[in-house]
Amino acid sequence: MKKTSTRLADGRELLYFDARDDVVRDETDSRPLEPVSTASEIRRDPLLGDRVAIASHRQGRTYHPPADACPLCPSRDGRQSEIPAADYDVAVFENRFPSLAGDSGRCEVVCFTPDHDASFADLTEEQAALVLEAWTDRTAELAELPQVEQVFCFENRGAEIGVTLGHPHGQIYGYPFTTPRTALMLRSLAEHRERTGGRNLFDDTVERELAERVRVVLEGEHWVAFVPYAAHWPYEVHLYPRRRVPDLRALDEEARTEFPQIYLELLRRFDRIFGDAEPPTPYISAWHQAPFTEGADRHEFALHLELFTVRRTSGKLKFLAGSESGMSVFINDVPPEAAARRLREVASS
Repeated sequence: MKKTSTRLADGRELLYFDARDDVVRDETDSRPLEPVSTASEIRRDPLLGDRVAIASHRQGRTYHPPADACPLCPSRDGRQSEIPAADYDVAVFENRFPSLAGDSGRCEVVCFTPDHDASFADLTEEQAALVLEAWTDRTAELAELPQVEQVFCFENRGAEIGVTLGHPHGQIYGYPFTTPRTALMLRSLAEHRERTGGRNLFDDTVERELAERVRVVLEGEHWVAFVPYAAHWPYEVHLYPRRRVPDLRALDEEARTEFPQIYLELLRRFDRIFGDAEPPTPYISAWHQAPFTEGADRHEFALHLELFTVRRTSGKLKFLAGSESGMSVFINDVPPEAAARRLREVASS
């Protein structure tokens, strides 16, 4: 893998990740861009104790452009995009409309492929492995920034999720704080350790799923995927490396090698949940990594990926209505055991 760093016309960083090490990336961005001006502000809710990013400049971000004006496609045929090269393997750049910037963190866009009409599930194992290398690299680099406390790599896929660009891509947020969801996990981790005399909550969770089997979806030598016992979403899968590590940087080579085949199979099963005649399944795919704050619980945390869809059945979405949005109490219409059974049924032949 070869990594090349360059700058866009407005000063934002652009990184190319190439599978071949002899690729030269010397294209320049000649667009007449003004320097990025952001108004991001982090405010703390005194009642809940969580934080909200106020980012009014994002109202003007690119919204559902036609395919021939996609800013994530390569620059070709006289049309310039966010990526000056005429082709690329994986590209990462600072978001032009970031939710977090400067002392408030950092936001990056990850373009998985130059093919506008593809999806992550269409990638080869070699391409998926390169994306994993990019996620790992960015986690390591952002961990060195003094304003970043936690790195979140994720993909929003589908208009139903709220995606405004159809090109296959994900994002990386470098938060200047530990996110509320992670803080809850760390609290549960500490409580479990105290209650059980030192046992690890993540280890026990994986062991339980492997013992009961009914919610296990897919297994490899180094990864296991299952629908959680108390799944919040109609179809939700958690993917864990069998050897517990705190973040992507700590994965061993065996886990890295096996990840593409496991993950691609999961994504392809998601697209078959509702039948071959249905449109692609919208989903959110989210890496949960330990925050960088040193402490006893950092290395007790377990890196894992959570994949879920907002579609509950053919043509129907799971909306976050009164109980979910108002009180954070989810109501799931699909029993986790039934979801796991369906995800086993649609395995590749």
